[in-house]
Amino acid sequence: MVAEYTEEIFEYMNELEASVMPSANYMNSQTEIEWSMRTTLVDWLLQVHLRYHMLPETLWIAINIVDRFLSARVVSLVKLQLVGVTAMFVAAKYEEILAPSVDEFVFMTENGYTKDEILKGERIILQTLDFKVSNYCSPYSWVRRISKADDYDIHTRTLCKFLMEVTLLDERFLRAKPSMIAAVGMYVARRMLGGDWDDLFMFYSNYTEHQLLPGARFVVERLASADFESYYVCKKYATKRFLKASVFARDWAKKHGREMDRPVVLDSEGEVTGKLVA
Repeated sequence: MVAEYTEEIFEYMNELEASVMPSANYMNSQTEIEWSMRTTLVDWLLQVHLRYHMLPETLWIAINIVDRFLSARVVSLVKLQLVGVTAMFVAAKYEEILAPSVDEFVFMTENGYTKDEILKGERIILQTLDFKVSNYCSPYSWVRRISKADDYDIHTRTLCKFLMEVTLLDERFLRAKPSMIAAVGMYVARRMLGGDWDDLFMFYSNYTEHQLLPGARFVVERLASADFESYYVCKKYATKRFLKASVFARDWAKKHGREMDRPVVLDSEGEVTGKLVA
């Protein structure tokens, strides 16, 4: 929106995203929880997030809080959901115009935790993170910038949003900065819809195809996995509201997943071959 300051803004955001990265190996220090339990928690947070119609940034901030907290503190299995719901409670205060009350968050857990437990958890989380919450910039900021390369194509953006949320389930993306997650989402969406990663996309994303291919392969691998349909993110994006993005993407991953092993090649007329269901 303020093109005159774009370079300075994104330079600053690049500094911020590096300062709030969780440890990619924090599960090695945990004694009762495993990566599969984190996946289950994230999937549940996706449900809570959509049910209460919260902003996309709230979801991303919440999961960043969870991962950074678990990087710093050992948490018992019985307290893992409390960490998740408290992280969403904190994130909502930063992003929502009208954040759900603490009583609503108690209801979200089906009274699994009390109001006092959530408020105490909030204090512990904020103290552990040294109150650094707003430093986090979600991938959406970079998606908005990268989308200038294709004039904000609705199919690409919708598919990209779905693919980015898929990365939330996969611990391998903990080492990826939000800017890279945005670029991976856009890159895979482009590939699925028959587009290429040309100079404009490289300019706006600051990532080359070579840099994005490993992450792209992880995403496609997850989409094609046998249990993927059981995850809420798949059900969420299978609706018309989201152009049935998950149905399209999963079908593509099963049929064309091996195409990620080589660069995309358009036909002689540069035709785009894929479209989502409107």
